[in-house]
Amino acid sequence: MKYSREQLIEIVSGQMPEKRWKHTLGVMQTAVELAEKYGADPVKADLAAILHDVAKYWPVEQMKAVIEESSESNKELLQHDKQLWHSEAGFIVARKDYGVEDDEVLNAIRWHTSGRENMSLLDKVVCLADYIEPGRDFPGVNKIRELAQHSLEEALVAGFDSTISLLLTQRKVIYPLTVLSRNYLVQQLKIQSHGGL
Repeated sequence: MKYSREQLIEIVSGQMPEKRWKHTLGVMQTAVELAEKYGADPVKADLAAILHDVAKYWPVEQMKAVIEESSESNKELLQHDKQLWHSEAGFIVARKDYGVEDDEVLNAIRWHTSGRENMSLLDKVVCLADYIEPGRDFPGVNKIRELAQHSLEEALVAGFDSTISLLLTQRKVIYPLTVLSRNYLVQQLKIQSHGGL
């Protein structure tokens, strides 16, 4: 079944506290702005942003069940921090329950927390919007916002660096894909700055 944008907003906003819905509204606004600035599709950015946290406030067991039951999910993720599960569960239900068929949108939902190597333009837009939406307030967020004015990649590296630094100080396990995503972007920026060398 296909849902209208208004229906999706009603469904998603009903699944989270008001404060989290305000965050989602901020991600929607920021994702559209970044999409327009960097040449991604703003309609796709808006749709991915609406759904990016759809599973965030589900019970852990519900997220786990959705990931375990899906043939296309990354079950290895269940060995890692539960904070990562909502993006995988969200990607699955966006397709299964909310009729999203666009792989670009689905991938942007799926990778908005961890990133991935060789992120698409839409992946970068939604992931970065999640970091820098107006309601976000953490050490270094303004620097990331400044970088976002000039480079999606530079801003994302700074975002991943802040996540990795925080996890290091908390002595938490770092999801390997986040490190790979960061390193891939750093390598891409090096190639760009050396004119492809």
